[in-house]
Amino acid sequence: MAIQILLASGSEIRAQMLRQAGVAFEVEVARIDEEMITLSLITEGASPRDVADTLAEMKARKVSERHPAALVIGCDQVLDHRGKMLSKPTSPDEAIRQLTDLRGDRHTLMSAAVIYENGKPVWRHVGTVRLRMREASDAFITDYVDRNWDSIRHAVGAYKLEEEGVRLFSRIDGDYFNVLGMPLLELLNYLTLRGDLPT
Repeated sequence: MAIQILLASGSEIRAQMLRQAGVAFEVEVARIDEEMITLSLITEGASPRDVADTLAEMKARKVSERHPAALVIGCDQVLDHRGKMLSKPTSPDEAIRQLTDLRGDRHTLMSAAVIYENGKPVWRHVGTVRLRMREASDAFITDYVDRNWDSIRHAVGAYKLEEEGVRLFSRIDGDYFNVLGMPLLELLNYLTLRGDLPT
């Protein structure tokens, strides 16, 4: 009998990636206080990579406690800009500030995934992508946020590369799936090696 796979994330783009890859799974969103956990980790001096990994693990663990026999995938993504971690914007003004800070410069996206089984982590990976944003004008950034606020309010760094946000960039170095929020290739390789996906 095939093992049950659960995605501990409410992200539609993560679910879409798994569906398009032909993975049979169900969604069960993990309810954790991401903001409080992130602030605590930063206070303790955790790196952005560690923050992403820890949040992904806590989501997987939370759902795994309710479904120990399932394979539970927890994911998280953080943005590191010159040592400062950016989160999802809380207002259009904050989105404009974030994009203004990022323009003309490089930043790093880290997408973490952790898999739990029987209440224990069995696999983890943090994918990294480096992006350079072009020198967009103040007017373009403001108009971009006005047009796209309902979508980008859910995205770290206030952009979505799979939508109009691609126009903000001049260069991307790394795996596109990591930009979308999941190290998909590594995840699929692991599930295939385990025998959970056909070879």
